[in-house]
Amino acid sequence: MARVSDARGTIESDARAARRKAMVKVEVPVINKTARAFRDAHFPGVDDATWNDWRWQVRNRLSTVEDFRRMLGVNALEAEAIAMQGLRLPVAVTPYYASLLTGLDCSEALRRCVIPAAAELDRSYGECGDPLAEDHDSPVPGIVHRYPDRVLFIATDICSTYCRYCTRSRLVGRKETRALRTRVWDQAIDYVRRTPQVRDVLVSGGDPFLLPDSALEYILSRLRAIPHVEMLRLGTKTPMVLPQRITPALVRMLKRYHPLFVSIHCTHPGELTPEAGQACARLADAGIPLGSQTVLLSGVNDNTETMLALMRGLLKNRVRPYYLYQCDQVEGTAHFRTPLSRGIEIMRGLRGFTSGYAIPHFVVDLPGGGGKTPVLPEYFQGRDGDELIFKNYEGREFRTLDPLPSADTDADRR
Repeated sequence: MARVSDARGTIESDARAARRKAMVKVEVPVINKTARAFRDAHFPGVDDATWNDWRWQVRNRLSTVEDFRRMLGVNALEAEAIAMQGLRLPVAVTPYYASLLTGLDCSEALRRCVIPAAAELDRSYGECGDPLAEDHDSPVPGIVHRYPDRVLFIATDICSTYCRYCTRSRLVGRKETRALRTRVWDQAIDYVRRTPQVRDVLVSGGDPFLLPDSALEYILSRLRAIPHVEMLRLGTKTPMVLPQRITPALVRMLKRYHPLFVSIHCTHPGELTPEAGQACARLADAGIPLGSQTVLLSGVNDNTETMLALMRGLLKNRVRPYYLYQCDQVEGTAHFRTPLSRGIEIMRGLRGFTSGYAIPHFVVDLPGGGGKTPVLPEYFQGRDGDELIFKNYEGREFRTLDPLPSADTDADRR
């Protein structure tokens, strides 16, 4: 018996040691081959630890014509646009994301998203600075309250990389002081506290992950302390443009505020790099449900093949496709918008041809504050007597029985 007991003790001791070893295992940050080559060419002497420091990435963003010309070889039209006066929002791209903008199959599409074009100075019919009327639905600074039970909490107006089709281009990229920022947060938190119908708070911006951990926790902890707030959400593009920001320390902090959801803005399958995958995995491993938000953009993702690859790639990275947006009517973005019919065509090319989990809601965020409204292909074709007529994903016609109520049935109901 003693030998059996000793053996059992040894096994249990080994198991405990293995668990302790697993707990202290350090995950090595990923650097893909393209990013490494870009770093070595343009930031010689920068080691892996520095490259993976998200603050270094922010400090060393590309923001001038010279930066873009030297590192990305921008053409004359691109250089002229970068230097233009009167752009709606700043120009800034992290070195990591810049590494995706040259020499890859996806580079041209991704460049279009972050490098200015002269068309940004044009204002087309129907465009305006605040097409969704968020300012109208803002009862206090930092809050947009449009839907009955949820609010948008604008935590910052800073992003690491500025998308040229940004809905909030009227707000983002301004200088903000810490004192002013905290005062706005406190006003917004107080509004949520005294508005009991609010059960869901979406913290967005800008990008809230550009805040230090302590600042983000300041917001989350105070919102979580409000009894009627049931869930918190964070809206971000960080895993795609600055995946180095999703650190183990950040994730440990976020785990304290469940139920917490993260919505990730992803535009093209070329953004789904090993670094982005690692960032998503860290969030998912912390028990945080991940959803995606994608804007339909001309010349970027406006075909079924690209969108299918993106949605499948998101699922592989444990991100559930959530929304596909028709591009908002923000001034200077007409060159990005596609006809609505293109989005419907893409949705028809997804439904039935891939997993249901990979199919987002295609929506139009209606101008003037009308809210998100879903748009679907017309599968229901009409009625023929007691039969309903449908077309399936292949375009084949099917009928199903749905008898019309008879006069006797109506009388019985009465």
